[in-house]
Amino acid sequence: MGSAKSKLSNLFKNSYVKTILLAIIVIGSVMVFWFGVRVALGTEYPLLTVASGSMRPTLNVGDLIMVQGVLNVSELKAAPSPEGDIIVFESPRAEGELIVHRAVDKEFRDVDGLWYIQTKGDANPAEDNWTGPDTWNGMVSERRLIGRVVGKAPWLGYIPLYIRTPYGMLLIIVLILLLILAEFIPVSSKKQATKES
Repeated sequence: MGSAKSKLSNLFKNSYVKTILLAIIVIGSVMVFWFGVRVALGTEYPLLTVASGSMRPTLNVGDLIMVQGVLNVSELKAAPSPEGDIIVFESPRAEGELIVHRAVDKEFRDVDGLWYIQTKGDANPAEDNWTGPDTWNGMVSERRLIGRVVGKAPWLGYIPLYIRTPYGMLLIIVLILLLILAEFIPVSSKKQATKES
C-alpha cells in the first residue's frame, strides 16, 4: 500500500504529468464555462464576433457580442433604429452563415403559426429582402432566429477574427510548438546537469 502511494506521489512530481494535468484542468474549465454560458443564455451561440460593418455605428467589426435566446418571439421588440432589438439569425441564402441585424418589424402568420421578422442593418440604406427557405414576403422565419444581442465588448472579437486567418493559425501553431519546446528543454538540461555532478 505504501509503495503504491509512493509511486503515485512520485508520478505527480513528474513535470510532464503536471503539464498534462494542468492542460486537462484548463481545457475542462473552458468547456464547463462554455456549456454554462450556453445554458444560462439559452442559445447555442452565446458569444459571437461582428464580422461586417452593416450595423455601424451600433456594432462595429471586431465587437464581441453576447447573445441570449428568445423563448417568446412575440416579446421581441421590432422597431426602427435605435428602438428595435438587434437579433442574430441564420441566413436564408448561405447555409451556416449568421447575420446580425435589427428587427424592424414582425408579423404573425396564422397559416403556419410562425412569426416572421423584417430585418435591417443600421448602416444599410434599405430593409433586408430575404428569399430562400423559411422566408415570407422578404421576412425571416422565427425558425432561423438564434437570439437577441444583450451586450457587447468592443475590439475583443478581433482575436477570433485573426485566429481564423492563415497567419492567425500559423501563430497558434508556432505558440504551441514554443510551449512544448519550453517544457522539454529545461527538463533535459536539468537531467544533464544532474548526470555531470
